[in-house]
Amino acid sequence: MSDSSDNENSPELTEQEKAARAKEEAEQAALPYRWKQTLQDVDVTIPVTPGTRGRDLNVVIKRNHLTVGLKGKPPIMDGELCKEIKVDDSTWTLDSQKEINIHLEKIHGTEWWRNVISTDPAIDTTKIQPENSKLSDLDGETRAMVEKMMFDQRQKQLGKKTSEELQKEDLLQKFQAQHPELDFTNAKIS
Repeated sequence: MSDSSDNENSPELTEQEKAARAKEEAEQAALPYRWKQTLQDVDVTIPVTPGTRGRDLNVVIKRNHLTVGLKGKPPIMDGELCKEIKVDDSTWTLDSQKEINIHLEKIHGTEWWRNVISTDPAIDTTKIQPENSKLSDLDGETRAMVEKMMFDQRQKQLGKKTSEELQKEDLLQKFQAQHPELDFTNAKIS
């Protein structure tokens, strides 16, 4: 019975998803800026009147607040950031006197932002397709963890022991070598 109701609702779900995506795209298009992100950073692009000079701009980047605009006019962006940033690693440039490019370095490089300014329309972060990363791009700790996971996955596919199982086996052998008086012949170790 649940199979038929699932089949009946799946086209409707697709329509709901399409409507939600269209709504999200319309909300994002209505913003006075465009933005994209990776797990480590957020890049914001704001079009300005051609011929705009850097001295005409008011750009203030704080740990949890961003203000961008032309001096003497209401700000284009002004509000609390979705998440905190590394101020010292965040920058802005004026490109070809027609576009402000802002690079915000995330403090927590393991999460997606729903929006840039917390009061702006949010995106569905579950729909983000992250770019493939290279092992060399990862920090040492993350790289070691990923390499271990890849090794364990390969071992499982080959029907061999994982790194954890190999480590346990090694510890047991060392313990047995240190305690030859103990008999492990009938011991069942899982």
